[in-house]
Amino acid sequence: MNATINLEKHFPVLLNELVSIISPLYGGTFIDCTFGAGGYSKKILEESSNNVIAFDRDKSVKSIANELLSRNKKRFKFYNSKFSSIDQIKNKNIKGVIFDLGYSLNQISDLNRGLSFKSKGKLDMRMGLNDFSCHDVITRMSQTNLYKIFKYFSDEKYAKPISKKIVQLRENRKIETENLVEIVESIKKNKSGKNKSTKIFQALRIYVNKEISELMNGLINAYNILPIGGVIAVVTFHSIEDKIVKFFFKEYSETKNFSRYLPKSITEKKYFKLMKKKPIIPSPFEIKINPSSRSAKLRFAYKVDNGCNFKNFVNQFKYLKDIENLSFDV
Repeated sequence: MNATINLEKHFPVLLNELVSIISPLYGGTFIDCTFGAGGYSKKILEESSNNVIAFDRDKSVKSIANELLSRNKKRFKFYNSKFSSIDQIKNKNIKGVIFDLGYSLNQISDLNRGLSFKSKGKLDMRMGLNDFSCHDVITRMSQTNLYKIFKYFSDEKYAKPISKKIVQLRENRKIETENLVEIVESIKKNKSGKNKSTKIFQALRIYVNKEISELMNGLINAYNILPIGGVIAVVTFHSIEDKIVKFFFKEYSETKNFSRYLPKSITEKKYFKLMKKKPIIPSPFEIKINPSSRSAKLRFAYKVDNGCNFKNFVNQFKYLKDIENLSFDV
């Protein structure tokens, strides 16, 4: 029997795989750092011994959260906050921290938000609790800084000519979503495959929402509040996110013999235990019923010790945070 593909419904990605990871830890509190349409939270709450604390910076999801709260008053809490602020949680019975870094269908399909290259009108891209919009970036950012954003946040091959054309055209006209798409298409004329604007929109979303800092701080704070034995699970959707998460787990789960003269307890210090070195990816069936899941990767690790300072992690991706902190010049 063929599956019916419903493009109007949001599907939580890799839900069954995530449940299999956290189910041995049932009987405690789980933190859903990216509540969105509530798919993960709802599934976790199906087990009566579980509690969920959910975060989302997007105020538009409050109605979904309130509906879930009405049915689980004692087992569910929601914070309209960035997930980097999870260090405010003082619960000692946390069993797992979950991140789904993708955008929900509701967010992408809201064309007024300008998250998609299918949108019309003013460039926005704000997910909530932002300092500026994409319109500000396109209007006020120098050509050099636009190039850096496109180059480092999406590895856009045509970053230089695209940034140059944006600066040229904005002198005489207001650049809205459809205009940005036209600029990209005029430069990437012979490109085929996925939409030509995908990388440019990705880079701008990352910059506008400070997604690099948010992810790095969220991972560090998740480790800090998680008791030994708890799990951190992360679903990523593009290579930059996955590179950060992969390094975070791998760097602090492998034995490193820096020097034979150092005490053994120092050279073999580990803070995570990895059950799988390779990420879990969606099955062909899931991709068929939910094509947007095709780029998803799920990585997870269990905390085995306290006291990590994450210095190497912070230094490894400092160059990305520096790009994220570029200022407006115009």
